[in-house]
Amino acid sequence: MRSKWEFYRPYEPQAINKIINQFKIPRPVARVLYNRGLTERDDIISFVKPTTESLCDPFLMKDMDLAVSRIITALRERETILIHGDYDVDGITSVSLLYLFLKDLGGDVTFYIPDRVSEGYGLSKGGVEEADNRNCNLIISVDCGVTSVEEVLYAKKYGIDIIVSDHHEPGEALPEAVAVVDPKRKDCDYPFKDLAGVGVAYKICQGVSEKLGLDPNFSEKYLDLVAIGTSADIVPLIGENRIFAKVGLEKLNEANLEGIVALAEIAGLEFGNIEVGHIIYGLAPRINAVGRLGHASPAVEMLITRNQYLATKLAQKLEQTNRERKEIDTRTLQEALDKINLEYDSSRDSAIVIAGKGWHPGVIGIVASRIIERYYRPTVMISVENGIGKGSARSIPGFDIHSALKGCSEYLAKFGGHKYAAGLTIEEKNIPKFKECFNHIAKDVLTKDDIVPKIKIDDELELNQIDQTLVDKLNKLRPFGPANSRPLFVSQGVNIIGEPRIVGRDHLKFRAGQNGSVIDAIAFGMGSDLPLLKSNNLIDLVYYIDENHWNNRTNIQLKIKDLH
Repeated sequence: MRSKWEFYRPYEPQAINKIINQFKIPRPVARVLYNRGLTERDDIISFVKPTTESLCDPFLMKDMDLAVSRIITALRERETILIHGDYDVDGITSVSLLYLFLKDLGGDVTFYIPDRVSEGYGLSKGGVEEADNRNCNLIISVDCGVTSVEEVLYAKKYGIDIIVSDHHEPGEALPEAVAVVDPKRKDCDYPFKDLAGVGVAYKICQGVSEKLGLDPNFSEKYLDLVAIGTSADIVPLIGENRIFAKVGLEKLNEANLEGIVALAEIAGLEFGNIEVGHIIYGLAPRINAVGRLGHASPAVEMLITRNQYLATKLAQKLEQTNRERKEIDTRTLQEALDKINLEYDSSRDSAIVIAGKGWHPGVIGIVASRIIERYYRPTVMISVENGIGKGSARSIPGFDIHSALKGCSEYLAKFGGHKYAAGLTIEEKNIPKFKECFNHIAKDVLTKDDIVPKIKIDDELELNQIDQTLVDKLNKLRPFGPANSRPLFVSQGVNIIGEPRIVGRDHLKFRAGQNGSVIDAIAFGMGSDLPLLKSNNLIDLVYYIDENHWNNRTNIQLKIKDLH
């Protein structure tokens, strides 16, 4: 499906020239900053050089004082604390962060992550019972719990206190916990609402450190875990998330944790150069894999161990599981596409809802995302077993999938998540009605323009404007991610120099020329466009500007996003 090209914002010479004059930077860099809504000097400096000194006061978050006081009491009284997390990367890093932090304070700490298949998402009754078996007086839920009203009441029967640390949308009523720390609470005035679960867990660490009068470095030493969880959860990399990603990546590249070292080596990553993309496509899938296909505990054990031998063994387990997950992904995707061909009608349906038996619940979220890449429609995949469906929902810009599920809640047993990703449980008999309701909402909300994928372009360049100075200045805007995407540029009327060719797995490689400048270019997965290049003298390109490191040489390379 071809995308629509459009600029982020209209060109505003006065505003952009002001940025150019203040910082003595090339126009394309100034326009990128302008496109990100950064026009004032102090805001730009804070963006380019984020520091932990700019983090918000953790006690601005509702119930933070209650959570911190209860944790400090547990530490002083030598109570056993159970960290209860979710089975994705955000949950796993949240558990690992809080476990290591409280251990460093001398805490008696244990952890629990529910089984995806038998227990499902969220704070579980099984986790409460396990806490009782381990003689725990306090449970801290991380990356889950804000909708677990029944489970918190269940814990009270055992005399166990619960602190909820979450970042998902609350339900109609909050759990009756000691504290519910979630910036998305309607009565929470915390200024930054888009933290990942690991970000909220870190704010608790920050609060405990402040209350105990500890050096800020005490809570900051595990920011590498915060960077991994924040990057993997695809939250906007602005505000506090940008600080966590930037400073956390610096920590990560120092190779401090044995588990991260072992996993990075297996993934073929070099410390010193690990970026957000390496986390999303290298580390995160491996950390996620064990929780998708089985139990997530080995991933936590790998991240918290100080034993290099054990870390390596656990990293190898994660790698093997990830290979198995890929095989299941491929098979499930093909089955889903076959079902879509039979059931989906683009002229009738504004969303895709499919259900199947035998689909592994741990991979349907990944497959739903891949379906969106092909069809660009909100997608819900439901795995049905013994009359109960467990679903993963993924969305496109302009469609709040959590809100849509809320509109169909009469057909759902349970649901939770946020506007781009959510999970649900449904009785098999209710799936047809849910599908009808979900499609009705999608049809009302989405316009024809919404269902056309868009490529947001930062600026138009001539190829002779691309040099090492521009690359170095653009690199100052890293880390890139949601709300701070890698800058995309367009060049029109570009010549194809020499013979374009297919390399690797259907990648298109060629040389682009314009006004005497020639630059290498590669278009991943776009081999089908080879005839287009061979039959046209001039093309228009949308691309990222990157550096290719090969055989101790570095040269500028265009990574093609799309071409006309």
